[in-house]
Amino acid sequence: MGEVARLGKKPVVIPKGVKVELKEDGILVVEGPKGKLEKKMPPLVKINIEGDKITVTQEEVRKKLKNRAKAFQGLARALINNMVIGVTQGFTKSLDIVGLGYKAELKGADEIVFSLGYSHPINFKLPPGIKAKVERGAGEVQARVIIEGIDKELVGQVAANIRRLRPPEPYKGKGIRYTGEVIYRKAGKSGKAGK
Repeated sequence: MGEVARLGKKPVVIPKGVKVELKEDGILVVEGPKGKLEKKMPPLVKINIEGDKITVTQEEVRKKLKNRAKAFQGLARALINNMVIGVTQGFTKSLDIVGLGYKAELKGADEIVFSLGYSHPINFKLPPGIKAKVERGAGEVQARVIIEGIDKELVGQVAANIRRLRPPEPYKGKGIRYTGEVIYRKAGKSGKAGK
């Protein structure tokens, strides 16, 4: 618990080429080479922008709300840090498609068509601000889908939605999984031994 509080007090450094602005309604705008992000900051915190540093402090609150303010301080700092990383480097999430005949292909810039063993293909629309690449897989991996964007939350949500189209099953491991995700396999049923 103490570790979070210390991290919440650590300032976020603003890299060169990144503009940060705090609007009156508590919305923080971060603009950089990869794009622009806007996010409403949590309550009970004050955001100070001085030079090339952003600091987050707790507002003076009643004793009852002290723990909540401390938690919001850590959350606000993490959100700001992710926004700065997003507009400078961006975020990626990678998914592996495993299963004979399973495949994915890009259709235009904002749609992926999946063939996942169902009787019909699945057209998955990408939300604005998200890009995808499809690469050929190796070994048991048929294809690899890489999701890219500047909003960490949105990249994670899109990857989770794609994984949900065909979650990996525990017997043969077929389906969509995060790259590096370990699937615990179950032993299949075996016939009755010697009567």
